[in-house]
Amino acid sequence: MSSLYQIRADYDARTIVLYQAYSPAIADPALRAGRFVTPFSFHRMTWIKPSFLWLMHRSNWARKSGQERVLAVRVSREGWEEALSQAVLTTSDPAAVAQATVHVQWDPERSTRGAALNHYSIQVGIGRHLIRTFTDDWIVGLTDLTPQVRKAAALIQNGHAAKAQRLFPAERVYPLPRTLEDRLCRG
Repeated sequence: MSSLYQIRADYDARTIVLYQAYSPAIADPALRAGRFVTPFSFHRMTWIKPSFLWLMHRSNWARKSGQERVLAVRVSREGWEEALSQAVLTTSDPAAVAQATVHVQWDPERSTRGAALNHYSIQVGIGRHLIRTFTDDWIVGLTDLTPQVRKAAALIQNGHAAKAQRLFPAERVYPLPRTLEDRLCRG
C-alpha cells in the first residue's frame, strides 16, 4: 500500500485489535459478557478503527459524552479481512455506498495531541446486516483500556508525552492481501 494509505494496527498471527469508545451503559455489560450485548445496537452501523490515536482524537481521550469507555476489540484476522472484502469506499458511487454492508473511509491520522498528520488511517463501518457476524463470530475478546487511556491523557496534559507513548499499543503496518489493497486504495 502507499505510505499515505496504510493500515497500522496492533495484530498477531491470528487477530487484530480494533478500537471503539462507548458509554458505560454499553461497555460494562459487554465487558461482563465478553461480547457485545444489549444495549449495544445490533440495528445500526458500528465503526471500528485500528488506530489507537485516531480513536483518542475522536473520543477526546475518553472524555466525550457517550465515549467515556475505550475498548480494545480483538477480532480474528479472517473476520477483519472478510469485512474488508465486502467494503465500499465512502467516496464511491452513492448507490454502491447505500447498498454496501461495509463502508471504508480514510481520515487523516492523528498525533498524540490530535493534530492531523500527512498520512491516513482507515475507519471501517460494519453495517446492520453484518453486525451479528461481527459480534458473534469475529470478535475473540474485549479489553477495557479506559484506565490506560486516562493515565496517558494525564501524562500528556502534564507535559510528559514521551511517558504517555509507552502506554500506547504497538502498531505496525498490517499486511493486506493485494486484492484487498487494490479494493481499498483505488483512486
